[in-house]
Amino acid sequence: MIFMSQSGLVDPSRQAEWDAWYLEHLAIMATVPGVLSAQRFATTSAGHPPSLGLYTVTSPDVFNGAYYQSVRGMGSWLPLIAREHYRRNLFEGLACAPEVEAGQVLLLEDLKAVPAGDASASSPGVHCLRSVGLDRSTPCRLVQVVPDAPASLPHRPEVAVYRPVSARLAGKPA
Repeated sequence: MIFMSQSGLVDPSRQAEWDAWYLEHLAIMATVPGVLSAQRFATTSAGHPPSLGLYTVTSPDVFNGAYYQSVRGMGSWLPLIAREHYRRNLFEGLACAPEVEAGQVLLLEDLKAVPAGDASASSPGVHCLRSVGLDRSTPCRLVQVVPDAPASLPHRPEVAVYRPVSARLAGKPA
């Protein structure tokens, strides 16, 4: 299962401080039993949450664990999180979050409905993730990893281009 946490700040002057906090937060999240990977991304795509945390989790039970409950969330940053960008979704459709390396980007597109049939058949490397928990701010999200090159990037406003701002951290089995 894949957990995506999207957010953004109301005070951009604190971005460097936020970025430093988030890297520490990822490392802590990677110690949660059942969180198998953690990676952070950022986008400048207009109309999309600027920050994305991407995690592989073993099941929805991860979110009920006492340790997760003690380390989750934005802590003292919560009052500075822009509500219009704060989304937490749990998805099925891939066993683990795609690894996005330097020189690659993650493309995300939210769909208003789960497509009939195999949506990934329309384009190689596209995966259709179905929302199964938490906020369920979208019923379906298409994800794809492509090279970070102009020819690979879509020019459609509904597609967000997320670049990695951290390495993928290995997590802890449950």
